[in-house]
Amino acid sequence: QVQLVESGGGLVQAGGSLRLSCAASGRTFTIYTMGWFRQAPGKEREFVAAISWSTGRSYYADSVKGRFTISRDNAKNTVYLQMDSLKPEDTAVYYCAGSRRLRVGGRSTEYDYWGQGTQVTVSS
Repeated sequence: QVQLVESGGGLVQAGGSLRLSCAASGRTFTIYTMGWFRQAPGKEREFVAAISWSTGRSYYADSVKGRFTISRDNAKNTVYLQMDSLKPEDTAVYYCAGSRRLRVGGRSTEYDYWGQGTQVTVSS
């Protein structure tokens, strides 16, 4: 099994920055892709960003492109989400996810492991 633990959420003013971390443990060698999703109250969970463990290739949802950056530290089995120029509409619970698939899109069903989530609140 794989365990994912997020940290780094909090309250920030619009225009500010936060960095989320996701530490993976257990059978991490089964993971090919790591992603971040978010879910706002009353809304469905949506894709934010993803990165390949091996190549570092990353891709983003249009809503965060140019503001968020996903990165990974293979030695620490940790993935990060640097969030800049935050907007109130970024307010959500952010989830880290791991996929056993080599190629994934933005569907949550493609991910096999999930963290417990961390709250991000952006005030206007």
